[in-house]
Amino acid sequence: MGRSGSLISEGVPVVAVCLAALLLSNAMIYLYLDSLYQTDEQLVSSHVGHVPQHFKITNMKNITPWLQCSQIDAEVRKLKLIGQGTVKKVYLAEWRGQKVALSKLSSLDYLEDFLHGLSMLQLLQGPRVVQLVGFCLEDHTQVTEHHPHGPLLNLEGILEQRQHQQHNTWQARLRLAIDYVLILHYLHNSPAGRRVMCDSNSLEKTLSQFLLTSDFHLVVNDLDALPEVDTPKGLGVKCGHRELTGDFVAPEQLWPFRNAGTPFSDGLMPEYDERTDIWKIPDVTWFLMGRVPGGDVVHFHLFQIHQECKREDPRLRPSALDVSKVYQSVYSSMVQDSAGFRDML
Repeated sequence: MGRSGSLISEGVPVVAVCLAALLLSNAMIYLYLDSLYQTDEQLVSSHVGHVPQHFKITNMKNITPWLQCSQIDAEVRKLKLIGQGTVKKVYLAEWRGQKVALSKLSSLDYLEDFLHGLSMLQLLQGPRVVQLVGFCLEDHTQVTEHHPHGPLLNLEGILEQRQHQQHNTWQARLRLAIDYVLILHYLHNSPAGRRVMCDSNSLEKTLSQFLLTSDFHLVVNDLDALPEVDTPKGLGVKCGHRELTGDFVAPEQLWPFRNAGTPFSDGLMPEYDERTDIWKIPDVTWFLMGRVPGGDVVHFHLFQIHQECKREDPRLRPSALDVSKVYQSVYSSMVQDSAGFRDML
């Protein structure tokens, strides 16, 4: 009897300790998630890009003013061509032992696009945008931070490499999707106004606008086609002057009189707003999630918000912020469920 009573009296604090450990475990999970997903304000305040016209890349000890023409000419050494688009040629280059990306205008025909992209790069510097290192208007060049993994289009190839296979999980992939949506939120509410990603008429083109960082996050890189929506003035945007086709672009970006046999006319094409970016979120996220264990569960939890993104009426679509909240909620609950399941084993 005494032995039994002793066991019972000792069992109470054991239960209390177990409950406390479980609560502490959950608290640590939430603290970890909070550290992953800081608010935009926290990120900007901790980002060196917040210091106007300065940069700090990789292992640099001090922040440095943007490089000017004379410094670029004397100190930036071009190594090899690593990318080429309609507007720019991009070279891997070196500055004082640091790898950088040197971009040069491809043709004077696209000078306006180049200058627009450069101005956006200057105005939007922050943790979600590639760091500007310097520029020279005389030579039509710009220098930015180099990210060895390259554009997001390379994701599957990167994850197939043995040294990066630990990132091929639903957690890492969903974090990339969250980064993507938060970048859209930043552009839609940016210091330069409400901006729309117009270089996004196909999945491949959209993915090429983002860079995959060494710590497996995303920054937006190509800002050459980022027109502004001015809602108070009733001004929307049009992504180019040619007819857009296909299922990837939003319905409002398609020529509305095609079935009537009326030839496309840029002058008659209605304008639209940033909700075209929302339409494309499910397709980009589907690519980002790939085929990993747990990915089907992620898609199941995101089904409803993705249906809302694909509403024909753009006014009924959620904002990028609304989508990001759902994504982060799904991430948090799935991480917590995984931790609870492991505790039960």
